Amino acid sequence: MATNQSNLAQTYCNVMESLVVEEVEKQFQRLSAKVANYVNKAEVIAFALNRLPALYATSEKGLEQQRLRAHKELHTQVIAAVRQAIAAVQRDPLRAVVPLKSSGDQESQLGLQELKELLGQKELSWRNVADAVENALIRTARGEVTWRKRGNAAAQRNEWQDSRYYL
Repeated sequence: MATNQSNLAQTYCNVMESLVVEEVEKQFQRLSAKVANYVNKAEVIAFALNRLPALYATSEKGLEQQRLRAHKELHTQVIAAVRQAIAAVQRDPLRAVVPLKSSGDQESQLGLQELKELLGQKELSWRNVADAVENALIRTARGEVTWRKRGNAAAQRNEWQDSRYYL
């Protein structure tokens, strides 16, 4: 019996993608600016993902279970794969690379990761992002939050304080 693909749910997610992106960001923060500019993040992410098992989920509960599994069973492998990827992937100035166009899903995952860092909320999801932004804006209007441009030394070290956010 043939399955009609249009009836299949198209919402699925590989948990390893967001975990690898997080780990790449952590390890890039520890690199010198010269080395960080020399290494292509997208290539590092792809290299690491190709060396790790995929952990797909189709529901919020499945997503959380896969995240827990990944943190318990694969955390050290993720760290090692990213470290190996950074060592292996370097831009060749003589090689012309035509990058893939970003898919909407990849862009949304990267955007969510940036919002997590910006708002200092590790548990942020697309379901609660509006509430988190609204809360940050309310706290800003009350004078409870001080915003500074991202990229300063404290932001690069991820030293968040309760009443400080970076914009």
